Amino acid sequence: MPTVPPASALSPLAERLRPRTLGEVAGQRHLIGSGGPLAALVGRGALPSLILWGPPGVGKTTLAGLLAGAVGATFIPLNAVTSGVKDVREAIEQAATAGADAPRTVLFIDEIHRFNKAQQDALLGAVERGVVTLIGATTENPAFTVIPPLRSRCQVYRLESLSAADLRALLDRALVTDPALIGLELPDSEATRLVELSGGDARTLLNGLEAVALLLPPGKSRVVTKATVEAALQRRLPDYEATGEGHFDTISAFIKSVRGSDPDAALHYLARMLHAGEDPVFIARRLILLASEDIGNASPNGLVLAVAAAQAVERIGLPEGRIPLAQATTYLAGQPKSNAAYLGIDAALADVKSGRGGPIPAHLRNAPVAEMRSRDGNGVGYRYAHDYADGFAGQDHRPEALRNVTYYHPTEHGAEKATRDRLRLWWPKRYG
Repeated sequence: MPTVPPASALSPLAERLRPRTLGEVAGQRHLIGSGGPLAALVGRGALPSLILWGPPGVGKTTLAGLLAGAVGATFIPLNAVTSGVKDVREAIEQAATAGADAPRTVLFIDEIHRFNKAQQDALLGAVERGVVTLIGATTENPAFTVIPPLRSRCQVYRLESLSAADLRALLDRALVTDPALIGLELPDSEATRLVELSGGDARTLLNGLEAVALLLPPGKSRVVTKATVEAALQRRLPDYEATGEGHFDTISAFIKSVRGSDPDAALHYLARMLHAGEDPVFIARRLILLASEDIGNASPNGLVLAVAAAQAVERIGLPEGRIPLAQATTYLAGQPKSNAAYLGIDAALADVKSGRGGPIPAHLRNAPVAEMRSRDGNGVGYRYAHDYADGFAGQDHRPEALRNVTYYHPTEHGAEKATRDRLRLWWPKRYG
């Protein structure tokens, strides 16, 4: 399998450690590991046009070059920031005139989301006819940033942020393979800090490691300390580690502050996490959970805003992503709270797991054919709600064994009070 030639000794560490084979790529096992779709494709010598979508520093450019090398293709890289239609047409012309016996051409366009519609249109014909195999790389959702005709001609593959284990393995490899790092002693605590501060980005991790190494004098024993890391990265680091108490204590304080309706405390802990390099997507996901678990129907728009904030963070990343995170945090902290839905589903699950409930009432069962209705009574006696005043038929739908059970106990907080009032009116014995 063709490999990528090694970088110059003067190149940045991230470039010197760029994988030269697919086996050296950190992470992305779901794509290039055993049974992964990209591994299967190159194993058969096949490579369709595709779009690699994922956050910065997860190997999109590297993977594009290795895929092209794996199928013996000519690799033409362009960057959408500095290239235009003229460059695209020249690359297509080069591929078209290469000759029937020449290797296929892979046209790689980094940051393809920065191409406007006209620039993306210029690719359509060549991709459609197979003159070039397009590989686009983007940090933004192709559903919003790549025109539908081009997207329909490409397979989209999602790359994931690198895990702490992936980054630690990359760090360990750098320490034993790069000559400039020989003799560098990196304690576990500082390795963990660098991994956390990288935010799942291999380039950020290696740039940080190189900055640390450059601050230490040459010699056989160079020990990295927290002060070294702070000096190299030019910021004071909180005691915040992915596997330590700092990480769990801070997210716990953040969630409890929002739950406790304290927006100022919540913003403080949000700032701590962002400053320490916490994954903003992790924070956004916790807010989504909180919006349902702790606010629920007391303010149903809380879930809508939390999901929107998570989508915004995924699309724009940091530092701008701090703003929708702060908006969602302060909104949720300022809303009435209810955990009634959360308690209700857990109580229902407990009954189901214990086998409590019994058969579904006959009037609720499906009756697709008349025989099931006459023989089994399926659907007999069912009251269609829209046939009754106010769309309420007053028919109990619980299994017979649960006729005295109530799972959902709405509070009188916020919008949930109106729900409680309606249920009391409809079901006075149950909610009275």
